[in-house]
Amino acid sequence: MTKKESIKLFEEKKVRAVWDDKQEIWYFSISDIVEVLTDSKDPKQYIKKMKSRDAELKANWGTICTLVPMTSEDGKRHKEMAASTEGVFRIIQSIPSPKAEPFKQWMAQVAAERLNQLQDPELSIHQAMEDYKRLGYSDNWINQRLKSIEIRKDLTDQWKLHNVEEGIQYATLTDIIYQSWAGKTAKEYKHFKGLKKENLRDNMTNEELVLNMLAELSTTSITKAKDPQNLEENMQCAAEGGEVARVAREKLESKTGRAVVSPLSAKRFFAEQKPKNEIENQE
Repeated sequence: MTKKESIKLFEEKKVRAVWDDKQEIWYFSISDIVEVLTDSKDPKQYIKKMKSRDAELKANWGTICTLVPMTSEDGKRHKEMAASTEGVFRIIQSIPSPKAEPFKQWMAQVAAERLNQLQDPELSIHQAMEDYKRLGYSDNWINQRLKSIEIRKDLTDQWKLHNVEEGIQYATLTDIIYQSWAGKTAKEYKHFKGLKKENLRDNMTNEELVLNMLAELSTTSITKAKDPQNLEENMQCAAEGGEVARVAREKLESKTGRAVVSPLSAKRFFAEQKPKNEIENQE
């Protein structure tokens, strides 16, 4: 069974989703949906209260809710409460929100788009580009980001072939790569950029993104060459791959006289750009 994780946008808010190839259905993060519809700061507590109010929903929760591995705000994969489109519709019945009907229409559109993409995979790329454009990213950055996704996929494919388990072990190797080239773990890197739930790679500058791509591409090549058989050997490959990018980073920094690893994030950049655009529109 192949499951593909994705981020969907509803009114510029992210909803994590996983596509199950075998069943050909989406599984959506229930906590993300609750947060979008209610603006709750504690979706899990809202879900608990929602089930206490709706006895039927509580009785059928085991059928509606499925635990699906998804990437959390800490950058690691955890099993999250998820539901198919049908299950989400039932959950929405228990959420008094003016966004409920538009959200159901949006979900139906997401499902239809995925079926079209199965017939024409190029549509998936176009959809990702449109999502990033709506968030304000430049075409140049988007092209880099899409390439980084391809490189990351090649790396995780190698990890699977070399006995690395998804979840904690993936996160461990990723931290080693970041630490090797950038001098920070994923958590430290996100804190440096002032991020919480946001995706780290979505908040890298072009230079950071390219160097991270070099680190992951190098790790993939070294893994293929050395054929590691356990986590410890894969950790060594990750460190060596990150080292390649560290050398490149330090060389670039020596030529430019400035640090590559930057506190700049898309979140901060767009926040700064918004007032400028408002001023320009008023003139």
